[in-house]
Amino acid sequence: MGTNNLKKILSKSIEELKEKGLYNEIDVLEGANGTTIKINDREFINLSANNYLGLATREDVKEAEIKAVKEYGVGAGAVRTINGTLKIHKELEETIAKFKKTEAAIAFQSGFNCNMATIPAIVGKSDAILSDELNHASIIDGCRLSGAKIIRCKHQDMDDLRAKAKEAIDSGLYGKIMYISDGVYSMDGDVAKIPEIVEIAKEFGLITYIDDAHGSGTMGKGAGTVKEFNASSDIDIQVGTLSKAVGVVGGYVAGSRELIDWLKVRGRPFLFSTSLTPGAAAAAKKSIEIISSEPELVEKLWENANFLKRELKNLGYNIGVSTTPIVPVIIGDENKTQMFYKKLRDNNIYAKSIVFPTVPLGTGRVRNMLQAGHTKEMLEEVVRVYEKIGKELEII
Repeated sequence: MGTNNLKKILSKSIEELKEKGLYNEIDVLEGANGTTIKINDREFINLSANNYLGLATREDVKEAEIKAVKEYGVGAGAVRTINGTLKIHKELEETIAKFKKTEAAIAFQSGFNCNMATIPAIVGKSDAILSDELNHASIIDGCRLSGAKIIRCKHQDMDDLRAKAKEAIDSGLYGKIMYISDGVYSMDGDVAKIPEIVEIAKEFGLITYIDDAHGSGTMGKGAGTVKEFNASSDIDIQVGTLSKAVGVVGGYVAGSRELIDWLKVRGRPFLFSTSLTPGAAAAAKKSIEIISSEPELVEKLWENANFLKRELKNLGYNIGVSTTPIVPVIIGDENKTQMFYKKLRDNNIYAKSIVFPTVPLGTGRVRNMLQAGHTKEMLEEVVRVYEKIGKELEII
């Protein structure tokens, strides 16, 4: 009886989402997630992957993973604190720390886990978090889990941050106060104002925390948003993913030796979940080495991004405020956004629609994610299709 009742409730809820254009259909890829993908035997130009530098499909990265699997097995066999720390984990963490120019680093099973582990390990019920209102879901969940007072700050509004930092300090209610921001905001492609954040943090004694999921491998010649602004020594906690530009899976936290030592004894996903697989650790290490040694990959990514931004803007599309290789085409109405996405698919372009709750109601968009491997011919075809559909739907 209870199960049938739940099925009815969920069926009704799903139908309501579909009517509002808020239900997300999940496609299954028949092969690798590269510059082109195959779905139901049809090939598409792919503009939805986070595989910015093409490393997820690169042969030497695949070979590094295969070699590690043969040496260590497919799994680590235990949590890190028992006997699941393999030599390859240590090598990966040393590579990350060097890459980020920090004293140390720690690897987690996902970028989401990084925030769930780190935020509650640093702040608690007697503390406060100043959090940008557009921060990633994993930051929001980590903040909630910590029990700290969450003070939302207007997006990228440094005057609001300064005012709320002063108010929090003056109240005398809190022990530690931490400011958290994405490095690159994934839906709009805008970049955190790192210099201003550092200035305000110094003024009020704030702990600084930057989640650089979309900045790692794309900003700062690949080393990230914090490096872009030469602020490695000013940001206390740098978080990133190994699953986007790095092309594998997992996440990392980089910072002081004391920070990393503390997370090894208080980061719950580190303590209570089996380690990152040895194959993934080896592949991520290889990818970071490639990013460090082949700057032309990042340069090509930016060349492609700048081309598409320029052409879409010239057509009359609203591409928002992006200053990164994330290129949103903001349509607004959710149903019209879904219609636009379907028309792109009909023309063999795969750029996924993004609607509420991922973005606020009324700001539906198609998000284009560029890769270094996209050819000029591919992007010219994308522009041609965008022009055609924009005129059909009277958007441009």
